Amino acid sequence: MDPPPHSYLRSSGRDPLAALRGPSDPPWDVYLTGTVFLDIVFTGLDSAPVRGTESWARGMGSSPGGVANMATALARLGLRTSLAAAFGDDHYGEYCWDEMEQGEGIDLSASRRVPGWHSPVTVSMAYEGERTMVSHGHEPPPEEPAPACPPRARAAVTSLSPGGHAPWIAEAAGRGTRIFADVGWDDTGAWDLAGLTDLAHCEAFLPNAEEAMRYTGTGCPRAAAHALTEHVPLAVVTLGAEGAYAVDRRTGETAAVPAIAVEALDPTGAGDVFVAGFVAGTLAEWPLADRLAFAGLTAALSVQEFGGSLSAPGWSEIAAWWRKVQSYEDQDPAALSRYAFLAGLVPERCVEPWPRRRAVPTIGFPRAM
Repeated sequence: MDPPPHSYLRSSGRDPLAALRGPSDPPWDVYLTGTVFLDIVFTGLDSAPVRGTESWARGMGSSPGGVANMATALARLGLRTSLAAAFGDDHYGEYCWDEMEQGEGIDLSASRRVPGWHSPVTVSMAYEGERTMVSHGHEPPPEEPAPACPPRARAAVTSLSPGGHAPWIAEAAGRGTRIFADVGWDDTGAWDLAGLTDLAHCEAFLPNAEEAMRYTGTGCPRAAAHALTEHVPLAVVTLGAEGAYAVDRRTGETAAVPAIAVEALDPTGAGDVFVAGFVAGTLAEWPLADRLAFAGLTAALSVQEFGGSLSAPGWSEIAAWWRKVQSYEDQDPAALSRYAFLAGLVPERCVEPWPRRRAVPTIGFPRAM
Protein backbone atom coordinates (compact mmCIF):
# COMPACT_ATOMS: atom_id res chain seq x y z
CA MET A 1 0.00 0.00 0.00
CA ASP A 2 1.34 3.43 -0.89
CA PRO A 3 2.20 5.67 2.07
CA PRO A 4 -0.06 8.71 2.47
CA PRO A 5 1.36 12.12 1.57
CA HIS A 6 2.36 14.07 4.66
CA SER A 7 3.16 17.67 5.43
CA TYR A 8 4.79 18.59 2.11
CA LEU A 9 3.10 22.00 2.12
CA ARG A 10 5.02 23.07 5.22
CA SER A 11 7.88 24.21 3.03
CA SER A 12 6.20 25.28 -0.18
CA GLY A 13 3.27 27.38 1.00
CA ARG A 14 1.45 26.56 -2.27
CA ASP A 15 0.23 23.59 -4.27
CA PRO A 16 0.64 24.25 -8.02
CA LEU A 17 -1.36 21.12 -8.87
CA ALA A 18 -4.33 21.83 -6.62
CA ALA A 19 -6.74 22.32 -9.52
CA LEU A 20 -5.68 19.04 -11.12
CA ARG A 21 -5.81 16.68 -8.16
CA GLY A 22 -8.35 13.88 -7.89
CA PRO A 23 -9.07 10.95 -5.56
CA SER A 24 -7.45 8.38 -7.90
CA ASP A 25 -4.17 10.28 -8.30
CA PRO A 26 -0.83 8.70 -7.37
CA PRO A 27 0.21 9.57 -3.81
CA TRP A 28 3.37 11.30 -5.02
CA ASP A 29 3.96 13.94 -7.64
CA VAL A 30 7.64 13.12 -8.16
CA TYR A 31 9.81 10.14 -7.28
CA LEU A 32 13.59 10.12 -7.48
CA THR A 33 16.52 8.09 -6.30
CA GLY A 34 20.25 8.75 -6.02
CA THR A 35 23.07 9.59 -3.64
CA VAL A 36 22.81 12.24 -0.91
CA PHE A 37 26.06 14.09 -0.18
CA LEU A 38 26.94 16.54 2.53
CA ASP A 39 27.96 19.65 0.56
CA ILE A 40 30.46 22.12 2.00
CA VAL A 41 30.64 25.18 -0.25
CA PHE A 42 33.29 27.93 -0.18
CA THR A 43 32.54 31.18 -1.98
CA GLY A 44 34.20 34.56 -2.31
CA LEU A 45 37.51 33.14 -3.52
CA ASP A 46 39.48 35.61 -5.64
CA SER A 47 40.84 32.84 -7.85
CA ALA A 48 41.28 29.09 -8.11
CA PRO A 49 43.32 27.54 -5.28
CA VAL A 50 47.03 27.61 -6.10
CA ARG A 51 49.26 24.64 -5.37
CA GLY A 52 51.35 25.09 -2.25
CA THR A 53 49.34 28.05 -0.92
CA GLU A 54 46.46 28.61 1.47
CA SER A 55 43.31 30.38 0.25
CA TRP A 56 40.75 32.04 2.49
CA ALA A 57 37.11 32.14 1.41
CA ARG A 58 34.84 35.03 2.37
CA GLY A 59 31.79 32.77 2.59
CA MET A 60 30.94 29.17 3.50
CA GLY A 61 27.81 27.07 3.68
CA SER A 62 26.90 23.46 4.46
CA SER A 63 23.79 21.66 3.25
CA PRO A 64 22.52 18.32 1.89
CA GLY A 65 23.69 17.83 -1.69
CA GLY A 66 23.67 15.34 -4.53
CA VAL A 67 20.13 14.14 -5.22
CA ALA A 68 18.99 16.30 -2.27
CA ASN A 69 19.36 19.34 -4.55
CA MET A 70 16.63 18.07 -6.86
CA ALA A 71 14.40 16.70 -4.11
CA THR A 72 14.45 19.94 -2.14
CA ALA A 73 13.84 22.09 -5.22
CA LEU A 74 10.77 20.01 -6.10
CA ALA A 75 9.40 20.06 -2.56
CA ARG A 76 9.85 23.82 -2.21
CA LEU A 77 7.71 24.29 -5.31
CA GLY A 78 4.89 22.40 -3.62
CA LEU A 79 5.28 18.99 -5.26
CA ARG A 80 4.74 15.87 -3.18
CA THR A 81 8.23 14.40 -3.38
CA SER A 82 9.41 10.89 -2.51
CA LEU A 83 13.11 9.99 -2.37
CA ALA A 84 14.84 6.61 -2.22
CA ALA A 85 18.43 7.04 -1.05
CA ALA A 86 21.00 5.53 1.28
CA PHE A 87 22.01 7.61 4.32
CA GLY A 88 25.03 7.01 6.50
CA ASP A 89 24.46 6.47 10.20
CA ASP A 90 26.97 9.20 11.09
CA HIS A 91 26.16 12.78 12.15
CA TYR A 92 26.32 13.96 8.53
CA GLY A 93 23.69 11.42 7.52
CA GLU A 94 21.52 12.31 10.49
CA TYR A 95 21.73 16.00 9.60
CA CYS A 96 20.83 15.41 5.93
CA TRP A 97 17.91 13.12 6.84
CA ASP A 98 16.52 15.65 9.31
CA GLU A 99 16.87 18.58 6.91
CA MET A 100 15.04 16.74 4.15
CA GLU A 101 12.30 14.99 6.11
CA GLN A 102 11.56 17.47 8.88
CA GLY A 103 12.75 20.66 7.21
CA GLU A 104 11.43 20.13 3.67
CA GLY A 105 8.62 17.58 4.07
CA ILE A 106 10.24 15.10 1.66
CA ASP A 107 9.00 11.51 2.00
CA LEU A 108 11.89 9.21 2.94
CA SER A 109 9.89 6.02 3.52
CA ALA A 110 11.73 4.43 0.57
CA SER A 111 15.13 5.55 1.91
CA ARG A 112 17.27 3.67 4.40
CA ARG A 113 20.04 4.23 6.92
CA VAL A 114 23.10 2.04 6.35
CA PRO A 115 24.94 1.02 9.55
CA GLY A 116 28.67 1.65 9.43
CA TRP A 117 28.55 3.53 6.13
CA HIS A 118 29.83 7.09 6.20
CA SER A 119 28.09 9.84 4.29
CA PRO A 120 29.65 10.99 0.99
CA VAL A 121 31.04 14.53 1.17
CA THR A 122 31.65 17.15 -1.53
CA VAL A 123 33.68 20.33 -1.05
CA SER A 124 32.82 22.94 -3.69
CA MET A 125 34.85 26.10 -4.32
CA ALA A 126 33.15 28.89 -6.28
CA TYR A 127 35.21 31.60 -7.99
CA GLU A 128 35.07 33.72 -11.15
CA GLY A 129 31.61 32.36 -11.99
CA GLU A 130 32.93 28.78 -12.00
CA ARG A 131 33.33 26.06 -9.42
CA THR A 132 35.74 23.27 -8.56
CA MET A 133 34.60 20.26 -6.57
CA VAL A 134 36.34 17.54 -4.59
CA SER A 135 34.27 14.58 -3.41
CA HIS A 136 34.86 11.53 -1.24
CA GLY A 137 32.61 8.57 -0.62
CA HIS A 138 32.03 4.87 -1.10
CA GLU A 139 29.24 2.96 -2.81
CA PRO A 140 26.59 1.75 -0.35
CA PRO A 141 26.61 -2.02 0.28
CA PRO A 142 25.12 -4.05 -2.60
CA GLU A 143 22.28 -5.20 -0.35
CA GLU A 144 21.08 -1.59 -0.23
CA PRO A 145 19.59 -1.06 -3.71
CA ALA A 146 16.87 1.37 -4.68
CA PRO A 147 13.42 -0.26 -4.60
CA ALA A 148 12.90 -2.46 -7.66
CA CYS A 149 9.28 -1.33 -7.75
CA PRO A 150 9.13 2.43 -7.15
CA PRO A 151 6.04 4.03 -5.59
CA ARG A 152 3.32 5.37 -7.87
CA ALA A 153 4.05 8.94 -8.92
CA ARG A 154 3.03 11.39 -11.60
CA ALA A 155 6.66 11.88 -12.61
CA ALA A 156 10.19 10.73 -11.86
CA VAL A 157 13.49 12.52 -12.37
CA THR A 158 16.70 10.69 -13.18
CA SER A 159 20.19 11.30 -14.52
CA LEU A 160 21.26 9.09 -17.40
CA SER A 161 24.79 7.77 -17.79
CA PRO A 162 26.46 6.16 -20.83
CA GLY A 163 26.10 2.39 -20.66
CA GLY A 164 24.03 2.67 -17.49
CA HIS A 165 20.69 0.98 -17.01
CA ALA A 166 18.24 1.40 -14.14
CA PRO A 167 15.41 -1.19 -14.25
CA TRP A 168 13.16 0.98 -12.08
CA ILE A 169 12.84 3.53 -14.92
CA ALA A 170 11.11 1.09 -17.27
CA GLU A 171 9.02 -0.18 -14.36
CA ALA A 172 7.88 3.33 -13.46
CA ALA A 173 7.23 4.35 -17.07
CA GLY A 174 5.16 1.22 -17.60
CA ARG A 175 2.93 2.29 -14.72
CA GLY A 176 2.29 5.70 -16.26
CA THR A 177 5.01 7.73 -14.53
CA ARG A 178 6.41 10.49 -16.74
CA ILE A 179 10.23 10.31 -16.79
CA PHE A 180 12.35 13.49 -16.96
CA ALA A 181 16.09 12.98 -17.45
CA ASP A 182 19.27 14.98 -17.64
CA VAL A 183 22.73 13.58 -18.36
CA GLY A 184 26.30 13.97 -17.19
CA TRP A 185 29.49 14.42 -19.18
CA ASP A 186 30.51 11.36 -21.20
CA ASP A 187 34.04 10.62 -20.00
CA THR A 188 34.32 7.82 -22.58
CA GLY A 189 34.14 10.33 -25.39
CA ALA A 190 31.73 8.12 -27.35
CA TRP A 191 28.72 10.45 -27.13
CA ASP A 192 26.46 7.69 -28.45
CA LEU A 193 22.74 8.09 -27.81
CA ALA A 194 22.38 4.32 -28.14
CA GLY A 195 24.35 4.06 -24.91
CA LEU A 196 21.60 5.95 -23.07
CA THR A 197 19.31 2.92 -23.07
CA ASP A 198 16.81 4.35 -20.59
CA LEU A 199 16.17 7.36 -22.85
CA ALA A 200 13.59 5.23 -24.65
CA HIS A 201 11.39 5.40 -21.53
CA CYS A 202 11.71 9.16 -21.05
CA GLU A 203 9.18 11.86 -21.87
CA ALA A 204 11.68 14.74 -21.60
CA PHE A 205 15.46 15.01 -21.95
CA LEU A 206 17.24 18.11 -20.61
CA PRO A 207 20.96 18.23 -21.55
CA ASN A 208 23.06 21.37 -21.76
CA ALA A 209 24.08 22.79 -25.13
CA GLU A 210 27.49 21.12 -25.31
CA GLU A 211 26.09 17.72 -24.34
CA ALA A 212 23.21 18.04 -26.82
CA MET A 213 25.50 18.97 -29.73
CA ARG A 214 27.96 16.19 -28.99
CA TYR A 215 25.24 13.54 -28.74
CA THR A 216 23.63 14.65 -32.01
CA GLY A 217 26.74 15.62 -33.96
CA THR A 218 25.31 19.06 -34.69
CA GLY A 219 26.97 22.47 -34.45
CA CYS A 220 23.97 24.41 -33.15
CA PRO A 221 22.04 23.89 -29.89
CA ARG A 222 18.69 24.47 -31.58
CA ALA A 223 19.48 21.95 -34.30
CA ALA A 224 20.54 19.54 -31.55
CA ALA A 225 17.21 19.96 -29.78
CA HIS A 226 15.30 19.13 -32.97
CA ALA A 227 17.55 16.12 -33.59
CA LEU A 228 16.96 14.81 -30.07
CA THR A 229 13.20 14.68 -30.65
CA GLU A 230 13.85 11.67 -32.90
CA HIS A 231 14.67 9.83 -29.65
CA VAL A 232 12.48 11.51 -27.00
CA PRO A 233 9.17 13.43 -27.26
CA LEU A 234 10.38 16.61 -25.56
CA ALA A 235 13.92 18.03 -25.76
CA VAL A 236 15.05 20.95 -23.62
CA VAL A 237 18.55 22.34 -24.20
CA THR A 238 19.96 24.75 -21.63
CA LEU A 239 22.12 27.52 -23.12
CA GLY A 240 23.76 29.02 -20.04
CA ALA A 241 23.67 32.81 -20.16
CA GLU A 242 21.54 32.64 -23.31
CA GLY A 243 18.63 30.85 -21.61
CA ALA A 244 17.04 27.67 -22.96
CA TYR A 245 15.41 26.23 -26.06
CA ALA A 246 12.81 23.45 -26.23
CA VAL A 247 11.05 21.37 -28.88
CA ASP A 248 7.95 19.23 -28.31
CA ARG A 249 7.66 16.61 -31.05
CA ARG A 250 4.08 15.73 -30.14
CA THR A 251 2.69 19.23 -30.66
CA GLY A 252 5.32 20.71 -32.98
CA GLU A 253 5.74 23.52 -30.45
CA THR A 254 9.08 25.25 -29.94
CA ALA A 255 10.08 27.85 -27.36
CA ALA A 256 13.12 29.99 -26.61
CA VAL A 257 13.47 31.99 -23.41
CA PRO A 258 16.46 34.20 -22.49
CA ALA A 259 18.21 33.87 -19.15
CA ILE A 260 17.73 36.33 -16.29
CA ALA A 261 20.92 38.25 -15.52
CA VAL A 262 21.83 37.98 -11.84
CA GLU A 263 24.96 38.22 -9.72
CA ALA A 264 25.77 34.60 -8.91
CA LEU A 265 27.07 33.73 -5.46
CA ASP A 266 27.14 29.95 -5.88
CA PRO A 267 26.02 27.98 -8.99
CA THR A 268 25.85 24.66 -7.11
CA GLY A 269 22.60 22.86 -7.91
CA ALA A 270 21.30 25.45 -10.40
CA GLY A 271 20.81 22.78 -13.06
CA ASP A 272 18.74 20.68 -10.65
CA VAL A 273 16.59 23.68 -9.77
CA PHE A 274 16.02 24.36 -13.48
CA VAL A 275 14.81 20.79 -14.03
CA ALA A 276 12.57 20.99 -10.93
CA GLY A 277 10.96 24.19 -12.20
CA PHE A 278 10.37 22.63 -15.61
CA VAL A 279 8.85 19.50 -14.07
CA ALA A 280 6.52 21.59 -11.91
CA GLY A 281 5.33 23.60 -14.90
CA THR A 282 4.86 20.48 -17.00
CA LEU A 283 2.79 18.69 -14.36
CA ALA A 284 0.73 21.87 -13.96
CA GLU A 285 0.09 21.81 -17.75
CA TRP A 286 1.54 25.26 -18.50
CA PRO A 287 2.51 26.32 -22.03
CA LEU A 288 6.02 25.30 -23.05
CA ALA A 289 7.44 28.85 -23.04
CA ASP A 290 6.05 29.48 -19.54
CA ARG A 291 7.68 26.30 -18.29
CA LEU A 292 11.04 27.37 -19.71
CA ALA A 293 10.72 30.87 -18.23
CA PHE A 294 9.75 29.51 -14.81
CA ALA A 295 12.62 27.00 -14.81
CA GLY A 296 15.10 29.73 -15.71
CA LEU A 297 13.71 32.02 -13.02
CA THR A 298 13.98 29.43 -10.26
CA ALA A 299 17.56 28.63 -11.32
CA ALA A 300 18.48 32.33 -11.36
CA LEU A 301 17.08 32.83 -7.86
CA SER A 302 18.98 29.80 -6.56
CA VAL A 303 22.47 30.97 -7.56
CA GLN A 304 22.11 34.04 -5.33
CA GLU A 305 22.30 31.88 -2.19
CA PHE A 306 24.81 29.44 -0.69
CA GLY A 307 24.51 25.72 -1.26
CA GLY A 308 22.67 23.50 -3.70
CA SER A 309 19.59 22.19 -1.92
CA LEU A 310 18.93 24.97 0.58
CA SER A 311 19.35 27.68 -2.06
CA ALA A 312 16.31 26.44 -3.99
CA PRO A 313 13.54 29.06 -4.04
CA GLY A 314 9.99 28.54 -2.85
CA TRP A 315 6.86 30.46 -3.74
CA SER A 316 7.66 33.24 -1.28
CA GLU A 317 10.92 34.05 -3.11
CA ILE A 318 9.21 33.80 -6.50
CA ALA A 319 6.43 36.14 -5.34
CA ALA A 320 8.95 38.60 -3.89
CA TRP A 321 10.89 38.66 -7.18
CA TRP A 322 7.72 39.23 -9.21
CA ARG A 323 6.67 42.16 -7.01
CA LYS A 324 10.18 43.65 -7.14
CA VAL A 325 10.63 43.57 -10.92
CA GLN A 326 7.25 45.23 -11.41
CA SER A 327 8.30 48.11 -9.16
CA TYR A 328 11.08 49.32 -11.48
CA GLU A 329 9.93 52.37 -13.43
CA ASP A 330 12.33 51.69 -16.30
CA GLN A 331 11.43 48.02 -16.60
CA ASP A 332 11.22 46.77 -20.18
CA PRO A 333 7.51 45.98 -20.78
CA ALA A 334 8.37 43.24 -23.26
CA ALA A 335 10.65 41.49 -20.76
CA LEU A 336 8.06 41.86 -18.02
CA SER A 337 5.32 40.37 -20.18
CA ARG A 338 7.30 37.14 -20.51
CA TYR A 339 6.59 36.48 -16.82
CA ALA A 340 3.03 37.80 -16.74
CA PHE A 341 1.80 34.24 -16.19
CA LEU A 342 3.12 34.53 -12.62
CA ALA A 343 0.37 37.04 -11.79
CA GLY A 344 -2.16 34.24 -11.56
CA LEU A 345 0.16 31.90 -9.70
CA VAL A 346 1.92 33.72 -6.90
CA PRO A 347 -0.21 34.58 -3.86
CA GLU A 348 -0.48 38.17 -2.69
CA ARG A 349 0.85 37.03 0.65
CA CYS A 350 2.89 33.86 1.04
CA VAL A 351 3.04 33.00 4.74
CA GLU A 352 5.36 30.15 5.71
CA PRO A 353 5.49 28.40 9.09
CA TRP A 354 9.16 29.28 9.61
CA PRO A 355 11.86 31.30 7.85
CA ARG A 356 13.37 29.66 4.79
CA ARG A 357 16.28 27.43 5.73
CA ARG A 358 19.59 28.36 4.12
CA ALA A 359 23.01 26.77 4.17
CA VAL A 360 24.98 27.60 7.30
CA PRO A 361 28.74 27.48 7.93
CA THR A 362 28.52 24.76 10.58
CA ILE A 363 25.93 22.00 10.79
CA GLY A 364 24.26 21.31 14.09
CA PHE A 365 22.86 24.76 14.86
CA PRO A 366 19.30 24.72 16.25
CA ARG A 367 16.63 25.04 13.58
CA ALA A 368 15.39 28.59 13.07
CA MET A 369 11.92 29.18 14.49
